[in-house]
Amino acid sequence: MSVRSEVRANGVALVTLDRPERHNAIDLEMAGQLRDAWQAFRLDGTVRAIVLTGAGDRAFCTGIDRSTDVPQPHSPYSTDDPLLTVGPKAADLWKPVIAAVGGMACGGAFYLLGEAEFVVASEDASFFDPHTSYGMVSAYESLYMAQLMPFGEAARLALMGTAERLSARRAYEIGLVSELTPPGEATDAALRAAATIAAWPTEPVQGTVRALWAARQAAQAHALALAPHLIALGNLPPDRQAGLFTERNREHRMR
Repeated sequence: MSVRSEVRANGVALVTLDRPERHNAIDLEMAGQLRDAWQAFRLDGTVRAIVLTGAGDRAFCTGIDRSTDVPQPHSPYSTDDPLLTVGPKAADLWKPVIAAVGGMACGGAFYLLGEAEFVVASEDASFFDPHTSYGMVSAYESLYMAQLMPFGEAARLALMGTAERLSARRAYEIGLVSELTPPGEATDAALRAAATIAAWPTEPVQGTVRALWAARQAAQAHALALAPHLIALGNLPPDRQAGLFTERNREHRMR
């Protein structure tokens, strides 16, 4: 299993992306297992709060696995994006989810961060969006980040591509991260917060989560409708994307 789930006696579930050898990148199998996990938690009354993290110390998640072949419909009007269904809100799950980030979180990882209630990160965490560097439009990723941080910070994150990474400290300063921990301690801190939340009556907790999201969803729905068209217009052909990825410069500035 590339997604491990552990339900604890205190009502907290720990979900771990478990492909550390691939920086916890999401392939179609992992995408399906995430969907199944969120659906299972909807029906499990013993689960009242959830922590999502990544295995190993190098990455939380690096988005879609570039080796994954995603079959597409034979239509210019539709594109299948497997990451659109990997988050808890896509599964209509309104139990609180806390993301615990250590190491890299980049690109498609923002689909997951964008559907968590808040983020706890260790001091060695970093955030970046490689899309523009590789000839791709950052549409869904930028949409999520623009709702989690000041607009200028989200714009810089998206437009600087692989040349610059957002440090955990800076992410904390701008509000993307709600708590900063020493290296290796983000998951424990997130579990402590989840245990507190799980101890409260679950109906008002879920109602509060739903109310918080109601404030964001109107703007989000409009932006999501635009995203496929922006991607279709702006993405380079796959062979040119692959060439840019192969020639990539691994040097970057940490901000």
